[in-house]
Amino acid sequence: MKFYLLPLLLLLSTVTFSQTDSRIYDIIESISADRLQKDITTLANFGTRNTFSDTISDTRGIGAARRWIKSEFETISKECKNCIQVFYQKDFVTTNVGERVPKDSWIVNVVAIQKGTKYPNRYIIMTGDIDSRNSDTMDYEGDAPGANDNATGMAGTIEAARVLSKYSFENSIIYLGLSGEEQGLFGGKGFAEFAKKNNWEIIGVLNNDMIGNIEGVDGVIDNRSFRIFSEPTPPTETEKERNSRRFYGGEVDGISRQLARYTHKQIQTYMPEMNPMMIYRLDRFGRGGHHRPFNDLGYAGIRIMEAHENYNRQHQNLRSENGIAYGDVLEGVNFDYVAKLTAVNAVVLANLAWAPPAPTKVLIGGIVEPNTKLRWEKSNDETIVGYKIYWRNTTSPQWEFSRFVVNVDNFELKGIVIDNFYFGVAAVGKNGHESMVVFPSDIIRNTFRTN
Repeated sequence: MKFYLLPLLLLLSTVTFSQTDSRIYDIIESISADRLQKDITTLANFGTRNTFSDTISDTRGIGAARRWIKSEFETISKECKNCIQVFYQKDFVTTNVGERVPKDSWIVNVVAIQKGTKYPNRYIIMTGDIDSRNSDTMDYEGDAPGANDNATGMAGTIEAARVLSKYSFENSIIYLGLSGEEQGLFGGKGFAEFAKKNNWEIIGVLNNDMIGNIEGVDGVIDNRSFRIFSEPTPPTETEKERNSRRFYGGEVDGISRQLARYTHKQIQTYMPEMNPMMIYRLDRFGRGGHHRPFNDLGYAGIRIMEAHENYNRQHQNLRSENGIAYGDVLEGVNFDYVAKLTAVNAVVLANLAWAPPAPTKVLIGGIVEPNTKLRWEKSNDETIVGYKIYWRNTTSPQWEFSRFVVNVDNFELKGIVIDNFYFGVAAVGKNGHESMVVFPSDIIRNTFRTN
């Protein structure tokens, strides 16, 4: 009997910390394509949401759009007994800040914060862009419905708030509508600086920009695949950190790349019918998105978007030429697909909002040794039951191997040679949710006791 008991207990322990959370499946099921269609239609029907368009009208222009967005967040907050704080965050820009600024104006973002019960100053952010444009970004009076770019991302952010506001989370979630994207990422820059000024701890930013097109200009129709763009390392790293990579590795292991891997893993777990494509690039070739201003300040941020773009529907005046319809209109949006990518965001938001703080000061050792040693600084969070050590082949895009260890601050992987793999550590909570993986920041320079 004793011979079989220990393996059984080990198996049960493994299952306990690899099981899924049934609430996540409920969240996925709650995302409504019908509500998304209604919201996308409302946003497109404002005619134009150019950053410099009408701010007085109640039916046309960016002013009407942002007031409607704010009112939707306020309605959601009332339904959850004021669980969401809603406000505008704004910055003034003048014509001398960029060639795409036709007049001095306020860049106004709409912010909705669902405060965490345990860590109110730790935030995971979902963003969508409020603004739209046509062929001429300086044309702030002509029609620019922006149905896919980016009413889909904005509507998805509102829908995520509707669904997730019914739950309580340890970490805070921000549902964010950003302006000024088409003119130079002004909204994201202003809000990232606002977060920095207020000493917010940003876990990560999920930027949603075009999540509704399934018919690519290349002729491919695909309602399952989507792309995750992430930069390899932060632009804020020090010269010492850059030099360390030459000897210790980590060229593709910055915090944004870890957020991308986390997203990929959660979707493969909870939405296996989807095909997440990790793209090793900050954004599309030569182009930009609103996660970049956060990256610029050292925050983890990724872009989530459709896999196959249709350039005939992007940044185009409404017209028909040679039998081709140009313009970003509602007919180009697949609302079921928007629901799927909204669910992708909700899955990641919920997992991170329920996850414990990640370990800090992760160190690694094992030079000219047969084993790899890891040390980290534990959190004082009493819900942490242990840590998960991950490793992978240096050419692998995803973490391949893992080992759960009890609530300790160091461990030695016997027989795993440090030269052949990359390593990281994540915290595991009692609820089974994991933090993002933390890549070692330095080497162990002295010996320590191992388990």
